[in-house]
Amino acid sequence: MEGIVHRTVQVNGISMHVAEKGEGPSVVLFLHGFPELWYSWRHQILSLSSRGYRCVAPDLRGYGDSECPPDVTSYTVFHIVGDIIALIDSLGRQQVFVVAHDWGAIIAWILCLFRPDKVKALVNMSVVYRPRYPSERPTDVFQAVYGEGFYICRFQAPGVAESEFARVDTALLIKRFLTNHNPRPLIMPKESLRDLPNTQMTLPTWLSEEDIAYFASKFDKSGFTGGLNYYRALDLSWELMAPWTGVQIKVPVKFIIGDQDSTYNAFSTKDYIHSGAFKENVPFLQDVVVMEGVGHFINQEKAPEVTEHIFEFIKKF
Repeated sequence: MEGIVHRTVQVNGISMHVAEKGEGPSVVLFLHGFPELWYSWRHQILSLSSRGYRCVAPDLRGYGDSECPPDVTSYTVFHIVGDIIALIDSLGRQQVFVVAHDWGAIIAWILCLFRPDKVKALVNMSVVYRPRYPSERPTDVFQAVYGEGFYICRFQAPGVAESEFARVDTALLIKRFLTNHNPRPLIMPKESLRDLPNTQMTLPTWLSEEDIAYFASKFDKSGFTGGLNYYRALDLSWELMAPWTGVQIKVPVKFIIGDQDSTYNAFSTKDYIHSGAFKENVPFLQDVVVMEGVGHFINQEKAPEVTEHIFEFIKKF
């Protein structure tokens, strides 16, 4: 990680930790997901900064070394996108390239809804854009389709998931999350974490013990509440976003997903992508890449390939 500069910036009323490398005229802004950090983009930061891009990766609100407001209502998409817009403004650029994954992808889609003028082009991963359903709250949909054990439903009650996570060594928990390759929807029966064997597990070649140690050290410090609050504010964000019902994404987009990712295999996402419905809602979608044999944490699992996909797309602008 030599050469990566760390600093704290004040954005939208909170302190945000930012990792940065490169001095090029174009900024690539990376947005991470759950349970991750700026560190999830380490490979892309090193590679793209060496090619003339200024790479910027924050710990999002509630994560790592960024501030973690205690109230769930401080985690709506308006708060989080507000943080990102303030960060972009602090960089002294009118527009940036955005590269995002998982919850970061959701935030990136909404950033493009709210302020498309800020985004030169978007490379998004794992989570597709779907227009707001006006008649049903997100958590009601999740529960109706997959039941109360669906992980997003299980995350709703404040303190419950945190208490279950606390029963497991943080490093082991991070390993279980990052190496999960089950394409089926993530179901977490009550007390399910209690039965996780607290034993060593062999890591894949793309993930090291040092990587796990970094993630674990930050979550041991901050806890998981900040990240879980994104899920807990889902319904509130849905209510607040009523004025954007039916709005399309109108920035140039490349989308990347793994065929073993549960997000690809749930909620008819595969059909949504390949039927043309995704393109209808994202009319400037230029490319969809489905990587075979790859799970959810695609930007880490296939870092060189993902980096090349990013570079080949953004160099056109």
